[in-house]
Amino acid sequence: MPLSLHYYLHEDVVFLARDLLGKLLVTEIDGIRTGGIITETEAYSETEKGCHAYGRRKTERTKIMFETGGHSYVYFCYGMHHLFNIVTGQKDTAQAVLIRAIWPTIGITEILRRRNKTKADKQLCNGPGKVCQALGITREHNGILLNEATVWVENPGLSICSEDIKVTPRIGIDYAGADAHLPWRFVLSLSEIEKYVDKINAHHSG
Repeated sequence: MPLSLHYYLHEDVVFLARDLLGKLLVTEIDGIRTGGIITETEAYSETEKGCHAYGRRKTERTKIMFETGGHSYVYFCYGMHHLFNIVTGQKDTAQAVLIRAIWPTIGITEILRRRNKTKADKQLCNGPGKVCQALGITREHNGILLNEATVWVENPGLSICSEDIKVTPRIGIDYAGADAHLPWRFVLSLSEIEKYVDKINAHHSG
């Protein structure tokens, strides 16, 4: 069952970026369901220079960030990759969580086909562009609500231990100056994911 849209209205985007670790990002596209546990996120807010909407800059691309939490924000990066973000907070406050990595658990065969891989490994979905490719997310999914039947997040009931979460500055935003050093990136260590696999599988079969 998709998370309630109320979940995304939380005004602390950093809290949500951390809390989304261990949740399941799921897509159903052309009748094929794929998904995986969220293992890496980054928080972005209009208050800091790493954000596309810094200084409340509203453009054709960023206007979706000013909508209510629970919308998707998908953009094309470097002419190569789609990146999937979850808009959070109240309407007219621009902030979002970038989903940087997942551990695939649903529709592995299709994920491998989309990624042009023959076997699953730690590099299969360990980057935001890889996540979108694996799950079939494109600009067509920009601006949708995450309680619809295409892209959504589920709570499998995992209790993530704090010691399994690595907190670091965000990646690839040197242009943000001092804001690039904000500890707004959260990573669930791949070496620790195995302890959660049985619970994830039980959620799928339940």
